[in-house]
Amino acid sequence: MATREHTRWGLILLIWGAGLGAAAQYGKVSVVFDQMSALFSGTGSAIGFTVSLVGFLGILLGVIAGMVVSAFGFRRTLVVCLAGGALMSALQVLDLPFGIFLATRVIEGLSHLGVVVAAPTLIAQLSANRHRGAALTLWSTFFAVSYALLSWLGVPLARAWGVQALFGAHAVIMAGLALVLARALHAVPVPERQPMPKLSAMPRLHLEIFRSPWLVAPAAGWLFYTICFVAILTVLPPYLDPAWRGFVMGAMPLTSIAVSMTLGVVLLRRFSAVTLVQVGFALSALSLLWLWLEPGAPLGCLALAGALGLVQGPSFASVAQLNTRAADQAASNGAMAMAGNLGNTIGTPLMVWVLGAGGYNAMLLVAAIVFASGCVVHGLLAAQRRKSDVR
Repeated sequence: MATREHTRWGLILLIWGAGLGAAAQYGKVSVVFDQMSALFSGTGSAIGFTVSLVGFLGILLGVIAGMVVSAFGFRRTLVVCLAGGALMSALQVLDLPFGIFLATRVIEGLSHLGVVVAAPTLIAQLSANRHRGAALTLWSTFFAVSYALLSWLGVPLARAWGVQALFGAHAVIMAGLALVLARALHAVPVPERQPMPKLSAMPRLHLEIFRSPWLVAPAAGWLFYTICFVAILTVLPPYLDPAWRGFVMGAMPLTSIAVSMTLGVVLLRRFSAVTLVQVGFALSALSLLWLWLEPGAPLGCLALAGALGLVQGPSFASVAQLNTRAADQAASNGAMAMAGNLGNTIGTPLMVWVLGAGGYNAMLLVAAIVFASGCVVHGLLAAQRRKSDVR
């Protein structure tokens, strides 16, 4: 990684804005999901594919995306994927047949994947060493902030003017970001493009990533985080006092972001990102003990969210700490994208099943096991890195 003396904060904020737009590719349907059935009547349970198809490609193609982005170019990938996302949202404004709408969601999945692989790699390149942890922690907030903005602004827009008005607004924002970043990034030095890997080499390249304790570590921890975060936010509300429920569920994501952007950034100057992720997992498990002793305790819920904030930002910061080459960072970010989509896909069904089979305490136990596993896996990979002399 090239050493920079100054951090390009303005450009980093623009790239973070691209992340907000990419997250909205999920959120623009999720936040108005109750209205989607009216848009596509008679589709039954298949309406769920309007959300899940975006993440499905992330599971299948996450690692490949890192390799392709390195070959296609980080700057070019970011701009093209934003433009492609804008085009798909513009098409969704039309009265499309359900099958064609799903096809646009598949293409949005590719657009989303390109952004979330290229953007953090570019942010790392644009940051001075002393600011890289803070910049990547900022990046780690893109999903939560995007969902908050959609809840505050997008839902009222859809209620007033219809779901397709929200899709149109998203198209305009994505197109604007593509145009602005195409110009802003034009003269910015970017990492040299790598040769496009051959299709026959893909299995070997996958194995190289998953066998590398440097490349796979961020994704390994991120998998355990994503299994629990959204799932807990989904299944926890019935166990909270109705008087506190709305406040706590709104405050938990914000608490996680606040801890990540304040305490997490400060601690990254003194400790390695992996160490902070392990501490976050350990504190998360302890917070579940609080919720076992005092079910639904509002402060216990906020303590859990704060502990997870120490996993959120440092997980992205660990990509750049463990991997100095831009191509390696792209591969590691691709693996994180795959792990995140996989965790989000299996987490909620797992917790719902555990709740049905064993109740509240069983759910807490399984979540504690997941957090402990994240801590242990990071420890094992760190031990493997210490023993290995070859990267």
